[in-house]
Amino acid sequence: MLCIQAGSNKYMEEKVVLVNEKNEVLGTMPKMEAHEKGVLHRAISILIYNKEGEMLIQQRAASKYHWPLIWSNAVCSHPRENESFQEAAERRLNEELNINCSLKEVYNFIYKAEDELTGLIEHEYDTVFEGRFDGEIPFNPEEIASIRWIALGDLIQEIKHEPEKFSFWFKEILKNYMSIKI
Repeated sequence: MLCIQAGSNKYMEEKVVLVNEKNEVLGTMPKMEAHEKGVLHRAISILIYNKEGEMLIQQRAASKYHWPLIWSNAVCSHPRENESFQEAAERRLNEELNINCSLKEVYNFIYKAEDELTGLIEHEYDTVFEGRFDGEIPFNPEEIASIRWIALGDLIQEIKHEPEKFSFWFKEILKNYMSIKI
């Protein structure tokens, strides 16, 4: 879920919070190094719905240094050191989509995936939030190439027909989320 602009030293110097499988903090590591080594670290994912029940999805910016132009959940990122999952989710919702809304923690899970194109590895303790928003979304083009609202049934069909167009973590979130919601 590394959602940063390629070549930006400001972000490359940021660190992720390393944890074990019980979410106990082990220390910090620069983001890029953590993704090169595949070290388990904290992450957040946000699912946003509108009043019609459609889900907001984003296409990651072309400048992302891994998984560029892949469709994913509304927001994805990492908490900073001494920042709660909730605080990170609220911060990144504003930074990526330029909106604010109430967010509720839904669940968390651990996953590991490698970007075949770059060789970078996502190994994350991901906490998933959901919220509702209706209105214009003036998203940050440095983070996001495009956004769209989609009915969950249509999204599932798109993923079945073209799974390579969607992020690994988003597909995992949907699998877990669907089993929780049912």
